[in-house]
Amino acid sequence: MSEKENNFPPLPKFIPLKPCFYQNFSDEIPVEHQVLVKRIYRLWMFYCATLGVNLIACLAWWIGGGSGTNFGLAFVWLLLFTPCGYVCWFRPAYKAFRGWLSAIGFFQESPGAAVVMLLPAIMFSVSAALMAIAIMKVHRIYRGAGGSFQKAQTEWSTGTWRNPPSREAQYNNFSGNSLPEYPTVPSYPGGGQWP
Repeated sequence: MSEKENNFPPLPKFIPLKPCFYQNFSDEIPVEHQVLVKRIYRLWMFYCATLGVNLIACLAWWIGGGSGTNFGLAFVWLLLFTPCGYVCWFRPAYKAFRGWLSAIGFFQESPGAAVVMLLPAIMFSVSAALMAIAIMKVHRIYRGAGGSFQKAQTEWSTGTWRNPPSREAQYNNFSGNSLPEYPTVPSYPGGGQWP
């Protein structure tokens, strides 16, 4: 396989930094998954735009008399979470879909290496599936506990969340009984005789 020149992020020529990644949907992603990967990419771009709008909103808040701390945090979030979101969220999804195509295409050149290449492709795919299952389970638990946006608004406005007995009851409802099934101190038969 020939080494491909990194092309992402696209940077102007006058910036001394160079792109860090090679990204080409039509070349690296199987046709049946290109739409999904492009949607994930657009979702990441939307997330970045959201961080930018958040920065502008916090600047407006600061100019309007609010706290400058929020503007500072929004600036840090934009600088930190944009590349982290790409590297830790979009890029693993991209690699998962790219890995299958690379491994299958490499079987003609080196079957042994292609088999080894299938391992991370399988692992990325399993990881993505398990993350989706985990998110669905958390959502199911949240919905099963009777949580809703309206209920959260009511609890917030009435101050229920500040009441310690209420918090303890909510915790026990969510996590179940936290007492151990067995006593904490074991009792052993006397005289060193075991049955």
